[in-house]
Amino acid sequence: MAIVSGVNIPDNKRVEISLRSIFGIGAHQARDIVEKAGIIGNPRVSELVESDLTRIREIVDREKMVEGDLRREVNLNIRRLMDIGTYRGLRHRRGLPSRGQRTKTNARTKRGRRMPVAGRRRVTK
Repeated sequence: MAIVSGVNIPDNKRVEISLRSIFGIGAHQARDIVEKAGIIGNPRVSELVESDLTRIREIVDREKMVEGDLRREVNLNIRRLMDIGTYRGLRHRRGLPSRGQRTKTNARTKRGRRMPVAGRRRVTK
């Protein structure tokens, strides 16, 4: 396996697809990196020469914020929102969706499993 910014990228996949396994690199950024490295035809990672891999590593290290640095920045941004008391920060603190989704019927992944509420049973006569 080839290592780019501390991540093992899969050998059996195409370069653009395997670069997406790095946190912070999506489809557009991967295409941009391959284009800047001068790799033609989008070959598999196992078919790349070591010089091509070196160029990819240099581009990612020099121009892109990925993995640990990016995760740290995202966490600091969320912490800042919580500290200044914004609505989005409060939603993060409570573990609820912060982008306007409804929570009455959905949001099970954020809110957890359904819990029964005591005293809600109807008695029929």
